[in-house]
Amino acid sequence: MALRLQIVACPSPLNKCSPVATPILAPFSLRPHQNHRLPTTTTSTTGIGMKANSSRLDSTGRKTSSIRCYSALTPELKTTLDKVVSSHKVVVFIKGTKEFPQCGFSNTVVQILKSLNVPFETINILENEMLRQGLKEYSSWPTFPQLYIDGDFFGGCDIAVEAYKSGELQEVLEKAICS
Repeated sequence: MALRLQIVACPSPLNKCSPVATPILAPFSLRPHQNHRLPTTTTSTTGIGMKANSSRLDSTGRKTSSIRCYSALTPELKTTLDKVVSSHKVVVFIKGTKEFPQCGFSNTVVQILKSLNVPFETINILENEMLRQGLKEYSSWPTFPQLYIDGDFFGGCDIAVEAYKSGELQEVLEKAICS
């Protein structure tokens, strides 16, 4: 059975706030991050998660834009992820589900854990883009799957495969499950 996180969308019709994953029974308020002034040579397009508000010259004559930056990892999402990874001995954030992984790397980690007869939970990161982006910030790891053991980030597919081949993964899992 896969864990599910409820995603709360921004109540604003302008959708300026980052949606957050929350426990189903604990709604949180949404807060945008503060405004930043960044020097820029153009005000045409900003990156994902950024919105240009205005353009002006600073005291040195350089063009600046008022940029509102949004972190996908809101305090509420961080709290939720902390609870999820600490409340289960083994959690894997994957593309797809334990029963139907939707990428080869996710499937590899799922098959390794199944072969070791380890009880584990999965969370499908394809269900919400903000969850996926927030997890990248949370773990400081850019790819999926992401394996957490005993509340700590263990690694992605390559690290799990190498640790499995060396026997390290079995040792870490045994220690976590027995604690």
